[in-house]
Amino acid sequence: MKKLVPPFTMETAKLKVQAAEDAWNSKDSEKVSMAYSIDSIWRNRDLFFKGRKAIAEFLSDKWKNELHYKLKKYLWSFTENRISVRFEYEWQNAKNGKWMRTHGNEHWEFDVDGLMKIRDMSANDIEIKESQRKFK
Repeated sequence: MKKLVPPFTMETAKLKVQAAEDAWNSKDSEKVSMAYSIDSIWRNRDLFFKGRKAIAEFLSDKWKNELHYKLKKYLWSFTENRISVRFEYEWQNAKNGKWMRTHGNEHWEFDVDGLMKIRDMSANDIEIKESQRKFK
């Protein structure tokens, strides 16, 4: 497999997005965290944190609450070392059993080794019926 490092082309940007989607759908917080630089800076909605350890902890907690998590990412745009995606994912709330769909955008910036050093995410959740799920 091609090493996915800047500068990105259309092909490598799409592959980077797919690799991120595949990793997140694994729900393996340690594996996912390895795609980020040691001192990666994150904004996830209203949360701000830094570092691979904090990322792994955040994801571990996330997937304890977001059951049956299934994500789809779509390349929106890219430049030499940045990629923007839109995404949607579905999950069942562990606390109340309700099904949700989350829509959002992420902006990523990468270091020379292809590790994400900045992730900026905005999202909205909508309640759905189980019969309305798109991703199963």
